[in-house]
Amino acid sequence: MKKIKNYIVHFIKGTDNLLLFLALLTSTFGILAVYSATHYTVAESGGLSRDARTMIIAVILGLVMALVISLIDHDIICKLWFVWAIIGIVFMLLVMSPLGVAPPSRPDSKVWLDLKIFYFQPSELVKIIFIVTFAAHINAVKPHLNKVKTLILLIAHALIPILLVMKSGDDGSALVFMGIAAIMLFISGLNWTYIIGSITLLLAAIPLVWFKFFDAYQKQRFIVIFKPEDYPDTAYQQNMGLSAIGQGGFLGTGFLKGPYTQARAVPESQNDFIFTVVAEEFGTLGGIIAILLICAIIIRVIMNGKKASHGASRIMCYGIGAMIATQSFVNIAMCLRLGPVIGITLPFFSAGGSSSLCLYIGLGLALSAYRTTFDQRPKQFRLNTTMTSPYKS
Repeated sequence: MKKIKNYIVHFIKGTDNLLLFLALLTSTFGILAVYSATHYTVAESGGLSRDARTMIIAVILGLVMALVISLIDHDIICKLWFVWAIIGIVFMLLVMSPLGVAPPSRPDSKVWLDLKIFYFQPSELVKIIFIVTFAAHINAVKPHLNKVKTLILLIAHALIPILLVMKSGDDGSALVFMGIAAIMLFISGLNWTYIIGSITLLLAAIPLVWFKFFDAYQKQRFIVIFKPEDYPDTAYQQNMGLSAIGQGGFLGTGFLKGPYTQARAVPESQNDFIFTVVAEEFGTLGGIIAILLICAIIIRVIMNGKKASHGASRIMCYGIGAMIATQSFVNIAMCLRLGPVIGITLPFFSAGGSSSLCLYIGLGLALSAYRTTFDQRPKQFRLNTTMTSPYKS
């Protein structure tokens, strides 16, 4: 009995309780916003909407998985990089098979897997898998990071998930993968010459991408940022979102009292435009609190990475932070009509079981890095050997 008690004490001590508190607090805020955005579906019968219920279940399952993952040493996780890579590729290929389905709001994109019991969005899990494999890759070749051959292999590594999600029609996730890869490389010590060169090439490629690869609708989504009156149908969602945000003022209209939210004036307000619900019903103050909570989580994840003794653990935590930061920045910019609508969710807030579950799996990696500091893992979950490089450079 004493051993069990000691184990529980050590487990709690070795858990980053502040990170868990911040994540659960932010998720609760998100669930309230999703409930309000979907309240019309249960307005007469009462109870929870399907989206709110799914999100609650996903957060609970994600929390359990995060705590389990926190017990597993990153050495073990990294040594299985090839297994994770195969799983990720298989999932993305399945999306492009007859099992893949398109959500009603994005009929041109096959982003879900129909598992009969529920729909699953593999790209959310693949983000976490990519962070693990890319961190292992960078850590293994870090002494040679700025060699051309090494960078070519790293770019090829990053292009695999990017091209697969683009093939499925999920341009938003492709952008997130790019952000994750760029930040992980930058944090790991990529030479400024390569960084400046990459930015220059990207800027030079804009005209080519615009005229050769963008279709008319994709161009419209950028044009409406500056001239929404030219394409009112394309700008409708963002215009309604801005009106909802303006309606909220500083303190908001009150929970379940947002005129635009309750009238369903903003399409997909429970998903990509959940920030408009927060800003309308909880005001500018609520929007600021939401952003600060997300920033606090990012900072805490990065702090865990800085404390980690294993190089891959540090890079992994930076990757998790980069994922949350990239998605949050692009999503909020989209809601404020400072960026195009490209189907990126707001972490901890947008409805979706897959995104919530996988987000907590990612936090499990950060919890594992924190636990390393206290060395509180059971012996069977620890591996003291140094990871050998799976790549030759």
